[in-house]
Order: sequence, then structure tokens, then C-alpha cells
Amino acid sequence: MYLVFEGIDLVGKTSQIELLQKEFSDFIFTKEPGGTEFGRKIRNMILHDDFSINRMSEFLLFLSDRSEHFHRIVKPNIQSGKTIVSDRSLISGMAYALQNGGITEAHILDMNLMTIENQLPNLVIFLKISKEELIKRRASRGHDNIEMRGVEYALQVQEYLEYWIDKLEIPALKIDAVKPAEEIANIIKSKI
Repeated sequence: MYLVFEGIDLVGKTSQIELLQKEFSDFIFTKEPGGTEFGRKIRNMILHDDFSINRMSEFLLFLSDRSEHFHRIVKPNIQSGKTIVSDRSLISGMAYALQNGGITEAHILDMNLMTIENQLPNLVIFLKISKEELIKRRASRGHDNIEMRGVEYALQVQEYLEYWIDKLEIPALKIDAVKPAEEIANIIKSKI
């Protein structure tokens, strides 16, 4: 089974994944970008380096990471019958690409599906957040290069995440991220 957590930054994906790791030690846990050495380098470069790249280059770098991640981690583990839990997936990549503009929806979809050999997740756990809660959470920490694009940017990405989940008809568990962490964890555990 291939499960993915989706949601914009600060919705609590990482916390929920850490709670899940305690419950399901036999699952393979990974993230995108950053699940491979190649991905860690791309992630660090895009999120933390002090130079800027154009949006097409950003899209292609994330797409390269997705291909590497799929072929090195996701595909082999699916083939061996393991359950994979990933922090983000093609859904995030497509949502950010759509928000960034300059690439048609058809190209975004085709290139992503080609990269993952049409292997969609079996379940998306989608954590959603309100504008007010996002503003509150953002006030308590620093921001990487993508987070610095602002609240409205993030909220539009959140809308595109849901758009792609629905368009691809991937089974999804949609959860209000304002709920207490333990309650969210119990909802997720019950679904799994």
C-alpha cells in the first residue's frame, strides 16, 4: 500500500507521521523531496540557498527528485509488498506547479504521471488549515524560501492540492488540521 500525507507547511504532517511511526514500525517512511540523497540536495538548494531560480527550473528539479524517489524507494517497496508512507507526493508537486504558473495543467499532469509510471497513491491523508490558524502558526517560526511567498500563496496551493486529489480520484481522508493532534492521529490510525 502507498499512503501519502498532503497539506501545506504547518498543518502538522510531520507530527502525524512521527506518531504513525510509533504505531507501525514495519512501514517504510519517506518524504518528497528529501527521501534520497539526491532529493536532500535538491530540497536544501530550493528551500534554503540564497539564490533564486525560475519557476520552470524549480518544477523540473522537483520532478527529477520525484523520479529518483519513485524508482529508488516507492516502486521497489511496493513490489516487495511493503507499506510506504510518504510526506508529500506528486500531488504537492502538481499543486505548487499550478500555483507558480507558466506550465499548462496537461503538461504538469503528463510529466508527473510519466515520472511515477502512473503509480498513484492508494490513500491520501490531506490535512487542511484555515487562514487564521495558518497565520497564527506562521508567527511562531522562521520561513524557508517557499514559505516566504506568503499566506495567500500557501492557501492557493492548499486549494490546488484538493483540486488534484479530486481530479485524480484518489481515495482521501480529509482532516481539519485544527483538531487536537491526538484526535487526528486516532482518525488516521482507524482509517489505516
